[in-house]
Amino acid sequence: MTLPKRYHPQTAEPGLQNTWQAQGVFYYDPASAAPRFTIDTPPPTVSGHLHLGHVYSYSHTDFIARFWRMNGRNVYYPMGYDDNGLPTERLVEKREGLRAADIGREAFVARCLAASEAAAKEYRHLWQRLGLSIDWRYTYRSIDDRSRRTAQWSFIDLYRKGLAYRQQAPAIWCPECQTAIAQADVDDLERETIFYTLGFRLPDGATLPIATTRPELLPACVAVFVHPEDGRYQSFIGQSVTIPLFERTVPLLADPAADPHKGTGAVMCCTFGDTADVTWWRTHDLPLMEIMGRDGRLTAAAHAFAGLTVKEAWQAITQAMDERGELLDEKPLAQTVRVHERCDTPVEYVVTPQWFIRVLDFKDEFLAIGAQIAWRPPHMQTRYRQWIETLGWDWCISRQRYFGVPFPIWYCADCGQTVLADDTDLPIDPSRSRPSAPCSHCQGTRFTPETDVFDTWFTSSLSPQIAGQWGHDDALYAQVFPFTLRPQAHEIIRTWAFYTIVKSYLHFGTRPFDNVAISGWGLAPEGMGKISKSRGSGPMDPLTMIEQYSADAVRYWAASTAIGKDATISEEKIQAGAKLVTKLWNVARFAARFWGDQPLTPGDLNAAPPALSLADRWILAHTQQLIERVNPLWEAYDFATAKSETEYYFWRVLADNYLEMAKLRLYAHDGEGEGARWTLHHVLLTTLKLFAPILPHITEMIYSGLFTAVDVDSIHRAPWPQGSPAWLDEAALTAGEALVKVATAVRRYKSEHNLALGMELTTLYLGTSDALLAALLPQGRADLMSITRAKDVVIDGRTPPDLPLIATEPIMVALAV
Repeated sequence: MTLPKRYHPQTAEPGLQNTWQAQGVFYYDPASAAPRFTIDTPPPTVSGHLHLGHVYSYSHTDFIARFWRMNGRNVYYPMGYDDNGLPTERLVEKREGLRAADIGREAFVARCLAASEAAAKEYRHLWQRLGLSIDWRYTYRSIDDRSRRTAQWSFIDLYRKGLAYRQQAPAIWCPECQTAIAQADVDDLERETIFYTLGFRLPDGATLPIATTRPELLPACVAVFVHPEDGRYQSFIGQSVTIPLFERTVPLLADPAADPHKGTGAVMCCTFGDTADVTWWRTHDLPLMEIMGRDGRLTAAAHAFAGLTVKEAWQAITQAMDERGELLDEKPLAQTVRVHERCDTPVEYVVTPQWFIRVLDFKDEFLAIGAQIAWRPPHMQTRYRQWIETLGWDWCISRQRYFGVPFPIWYCADCGQTVLADDTDLPIDPSRSRPSAPCSHCQGTRFTPETDVFDTWFTSSLSPQIAGQWGHDDALYAQVFPFTLRPQAHEIIRTWAFYTIVKSYLHFGTRPFDNVAISGWGLAPEGMGKISKSRGSGPMDPLTMIEQYSADAVRYWAASTAIGKDATISEEKIQAGAKLVTKLWNVARFAARFWGDQPLTPGDLNAAPPALSLADRWILAHTQQLIERVNPLWEAYDFATAKSETEYYFWRVLADNYLEMAKLRLYAHDGEGEGARWTLHHVLLTTLKLFAPILPHITEMIYSGLFTAVDVDSIHRAPWPQGSPAWLDEAALTAGEALVKVATAVRRYKSEHNLALGMELTTLYLGTSDALLAALLPQGRADLMSITRAKDVVIDGRTPPDLPLIATEPIMVALAV
């Protein structure tokens, strides 16, 4: 048996990937009675090119899928593409330098569809080249007919249950994207700003200083608030104060939410600057001054400042106040501002009609479901719990955009009644269709279609139903739901994880998955932070790294950090992975020469082993220890520690020491080497299987060349190593480590004396007072001769007094050159 001299991953890996697909190695079998492991794979958002951060997190899912497949699970591992909604729109706008208003809705949607189709092909190419063990027969797009049908059914079901409602109210608004967004779509951004102190006037003409970072909202001021126990202002509560510049009076009111220690203790309430303004406006029944337009410019209600952007109004109003002597002070301030996560634009609060899903009424239920799910790592459940506990808004699901799943509703032009589409007509575009019957309320026949589209999370929160083909293949759905695993990133716990749990509970009354595996971010080097598709693919292109070093080498880097932790992109670690791939190939080539033309059969491997040396028993014991250590690690999703343990074993135990101990016997032709050949076959096959989830290509290449007569045709369908308890041998472990220490001492001596490591020694003398070692060391005599290149090994209670000792514990070692 032989393997080619060199392994060329650039050609070998694509060839193996094609073979896996042609043979259906990763196919889910609906007819199988095997226990199932089903994965609700995260559909990547179509918002740009994939980067090494995606490779990092998606590799983690693949490691887990491959491990459980080798453990006999019937793995359902689909793939999707989240290609509807604002992210794809912004991608098209950025690449083509246009907006929907420039070319019309229909033409813009067509361009979005073309971009999403191209991205799906690009993404699939990368995933296949990386070696993800996806069953590509189960692929979906969140804009395809089945996804749109499922999302529209979801809305109709929630509406009928009284859980979806439309309301004219302040909504979180992105002026850049010109759409309402949900609380979960908002991030915090640190920035430097200016804290201005403005001079309001009290009834007696005295100045009331009020500090603010948003002077541009002054035209929308409807009240001033102070704390009811703030002695500085108690006498003024209930009176009117005059707004500077605009000479309009507003009431001075008391509310416990006003912080007496922030600024001057008096705060203006504008409609709207933040959620506190919204709360005060509702609680105190204040008037509404709508000065912020949907385009981010001030409206006519701002009088002389109408038409200005926020920044322009900020500058103009502060300048005008300064000229009137009403700008009392200004100082720099580090501020946390709320921004839209998609574009980093500071959000506004605009009164618009929006659709909401009731979530605030079910906080306890969502927390209870979260407690039923195993979070990996466990502390990620805290993020989920804290998000729910701090929720202050129902889920806003309507978006004033173009490319997305449309609401399946119309409004009766005569009475305003909401008219639902029939379930049998889904998916439907209400702008191109009419209701199938007159309005049930007034029998009217004139309808206005809803032009908003769903928030993209409204559809992707149904990924278990879409991926599981609910409503299309109900038998399959019954097998895969609830899913075994939801893998995802930590920053979307508040969106994808939460919203999926919301939908699963509100529709089906159950949890959507049993486990959540949270991956960290792939971080650009040198403190460059998180990389993203929409803001650049980072310093290293994934396909470039794969072609240069191999997919396995890149996967090795991805496996080097525990789940839930961020990892810096490291070319050095990728290079270490490439080195490991090369070493595995070289060890396999070395081993192959000793097995002849025919590999050992299952019967050979399961039969009583031939006579084994001390080194054979030592490595078999190490192998069993390794299996028993890494199996629980893999089951706990700790692939990083499992990889480290396996790699240490391969380099230190197998490659550096055992092979050197076994060489003389392996080359023997008189039957003396049968034990070494039998042992090497066992330990190399075990090593390959333990590496297979992380390094699928090199392990498959070696396995297909050397081991297919032992197991099935692919290592990825072969059984996971269980070893044999009989291999555990504490005495052999102890004595074997003594052999390694002897070999280490000899290597050190040769290095210090500038002798070649392969130079033969005349005699190696060993002495020990340890009864166990004295009894076992003679069984390792041939092993020591092999690894030290000694022509003879003398084992006695002591060493010759005329030779210097090169080691003393646990064995005295002397040598004659």
